[in-house]
Amino acid sequence: MKLKKYALTLLAVVCIILPATIAPLLPLTDPLAMDLAKRFALASFDAPLGNDEYGRSVISRLIWGMHISLIVAVFSSTIGCVVGTALGILAAYLRGLVETAIMRFMDMLVCLPALLVAMVYVTLYGPGAGSLIPILAVVSLPAFTRVAYSAVLTVRSQEYVEASHAMGASRLRTMVRTILPNISSAVLVQLSLATASAVVLESGLSFLGLGIVPPDASLGTMIGSARSTLVQAPQLLLWPCVALTLLILTLNAVCDLLRDLLDPRHVGSS
Repeated sequence: MKLKKYALTLLAVVCIILPATIAPLLPLTDPLAMDLAKRFALASFDAPLGNDEYGRSVISRLIWGMHISLIVAVFSSTIGCVVGTALGILAAYLRGLVETAIMRFMDMLVCLPALLVAMVYVTLYGPGAGSLIPILAVVSLPAFTRVAYSAVLTVRSQEYVEASHAMGASRLRTMVRTILPNISSAVLVQLSLATASAVVLESGLSFLGLGIVPPDASLGTMIGSARSTLVQAPQLLLWPCVALTLLILTLNAVCDLLRDLLDPRHVGSS
């Protein structure tokens, strides 16, 4: 059963995430190239999923849309992971005033609705990937900080940490060389979860016109623009919705796989 689950996850990664990742290397039709003669054209050899209201290849725009979503999600989640993990380790290891300041600040961020904060930021600084990445990184900070904080509280009293102190290691070396490797599994699982959440948030902002700027491809903008052509071509709404669903399900499956492989308690109970 486990092998079947892993095989399905690997197949989903190869079929969905890999093409989106290497989109610039694939022999795809230009997702921005318009041909009004092919407006609302049905499936063909050049466009297996048909063409949109401007004659652009739907499959090319889907793959490039997932490519852009993954870039924004991965970069923002990675930044949030690095900063949030560092803050969580500092709070749990140093304790005292540092712990209070960091964790109360994270509590303040948690109280703010992620979508509302992102909308306000993008409204002030303009839409586009350059604006989405930093604000999505800030939105993901509390989760990474809390995961790292909880994990460090569990391991800071372990014998190998005490041994590091006894050998004269500095606080920085203990945090980086001893504690960080032992909490990496929990952080990696949170990274996969944050990436999936960032994809959803990016798509929502793009749907509202506050994310990726048209005519660049984005799943959110494709869903938004398909509303006006729902009667003439309902498939233009179907395909980006299916692609977004499959992308999120695949990222969640990767999260489950990482949990199975990296969490020794889960492995031991299976």
